[in-house]
Amino acid sequence: MKSISSLHNKNIKQLLQLQEKSRTRRKEGLFVVEGLREINLAIAAGYMFTEIYTCPEVFSAEHIPHINTGNATLINISQEVYQKIAYRNSTEGIIGIAKNKPHLLSAIELPENPLILIAEAPEKPGNIGALLRTADAANVDAFFIANPRTDLYNPNIIRSSVGCVFTNNIAMASSAEIIAFLKEKNINIYTAILQKAKNYTSQNYKEASAIVVGTEADGLTDEWRTAATQNIKIPMEGKIDSMNVSVAAGILIFEAKRQRNN
Repeated sequence: MKSISSLHNKNIKQLLQLQEKSRTRRKEGLFVVEGLREINLAIAAGYMFTEIYTCPEVFSAEHIPHINTGNATLINISQEVYQKIAYRNSTEGIIGIAKNKPHLLSAIELPENPLILIAEAPEKPGNIGALLRTADAANVDAFFIANPRTDLYNPNIIRSSVGCVFTNNIAMASSAEIIAFLKEKNINIYTAILQKAKNYTSQNYKEASAIVVGTEADGLTDEWRTAATQNIKIPMEGKIDSMNVSVAAGILIFEAKRQRNN
């Protein structure tokens, strides 16, 4: 097995560039995954790894047989190198470089009666990660990002999603493209908009449904207001009229799940 102990090694320099720069990730078509759980989730989702780095002082060799490394090159790194490249403090001493996926809308396959969660223009990695966790927890049929502003393979998204970026059926496209997709497939569109909205519990989500949330700062664009089957709202009993987008998405999507399970 190849070993690296120098911070100036070209492989390590490339890994740091992939961690730090979205432009490099796009250009190379590669991204960094840290942690045994996240790497195993990515492999299970069909991601191909080019290199997997392990630090013998931290990583337990007994885990190696449980990783389907495919054609990835396995490389030992020194503890000094690992401490330099590790994005988190508790990632079991394993870091991989994987090939990204295009997440095309045209590649999405849906069941007969789908439930979809859609977020328009989410920007904060923490919010995107939380939305991905919500989508995974509800086991939605797809999670769409409309008008994406942030690189899906940002290390902060992978970290905050605890690997749910690999467990969801994800597509990214413009709002117009996603709306056309939903209309073509006769999927009802329920938009989280306060104006001309009905209580979210009053709607029937048992048929093919998409629940759409916007950013806390800007809400949803007029494209979604026009396309909506119905605007829905969560009644607010406090002194403000907004809540974290992932919290709102969780309330709405789990109401849909409750109806479908009854």
